[in-house]
Amino acid sequence: MTRTRTRRRRPSLPVASALLLSTVTLLSACSSSADIEAAQVAPSNAGAAAPLVVDTSPAQSARVSTTADPAAEALVPAAVSADGKLTVGIVGAGDPPLAFLADDNSTVVGSEVDIASLVASSLGLALDVRNISWEQWPLSVQSGDVEAVFSNVGVNAARLELFDFATYRQGIMAFTAAPDSTLSIDGAEDVAGLTLAVGSGTNQERILLDWNARNQAAGLEPATLDYYASAADALLAISSGRVDAYLGPNPNAVYQESKGTVSVVGTVNAGWPNTTYVAATSLKGNGLVDAFEAGLQHVFDDGSYAATLERWGLSDEAVAAPEVNPSVAS
Repeated sequence: MTRTRTRRRRPSLPVASALLLSTVTLLSACSSSADIEAAQVAPSNAGAAAPLVVDTSPAQSARVSTTADPAAEALVPAAVSADGKLTVGIVGAGDPPLAFLADDNSTVVGSEVDIASLVASSLGLALDVRNISWEQWPLSVQSGDVEAVFSNVGVNAARLELFDFATYRQGIMAFTAAPDSTLSIDGAEDVAGLTLAVGSGTNQERILLDWNARNQAAGLEPATLDYYASAADALLAISSGRVDAYLGPNPNAVYQESKGTVSVVGTVNAGWPNTTYVAATSLKGNGLVDAFEAGLQHVFDDGSYAATLERWGLSDEAVAAPEVNPSVAS
């Protein structure tokens, strides 16, 4: 049976309250194209905030578009522009709003696809999406199978040694638990003795391993980490009581909470104890990151970036401007 734990506040722990983001209101289920059309003509209540309708259609007719930016186009390496495409790896086996399979069970859609589409368009390129697994993304970039990854990849010191990054969103992670959970996780001491689901090779795993080390040094019981290949598997582990909570991307957690399947019981920046960001990822030194920075700046300036985040309920995770290879602590 899943355990519950009341809040234990420890002001000395470096999980700053400033890192916590307000959540967004999402519709309690995904919607087909027909649902979206119905929502567009249905009368609305005056003064009521309209819920977000998640478009699960392959066509994505409401996707925000932009124009090509000649200055950004000029920065694209010849090896990339030669075929007129930007080949991007995206982990499609996820949940809304980041990246997930559309109604045809093959087309990858979501906010990450839309951001990649904006960048490709700003560079005068067609977007070619490759559905990859999380474990595949580093090798896919290094081998040249994809030219970039747009898939909630957070910047950290180890990755900066191998890849270039152009930031486009805050990197916030969330702890999710059963809907009736009384857990409240603010820092390391709050996970002592819990069983937590996490993905291997993620920033989330790094945080939890660090917290375990701190807890053991303080004489507290470490958390037991159970590894899952997908968020869906982790959510099943929560519902069955095999784990107390799951640490994963905040946008997906907020979506699941809106469906009533989980409750969000805490958030932490992916760069803990520092701040980090989600970024377009390319091979170190191949020059593509400069084009990405320029392309992102173009869509920041013309409003299509903000409109895309709003479309997927992610406005709270916006950044003011893209940044190349931001400094992070090791």
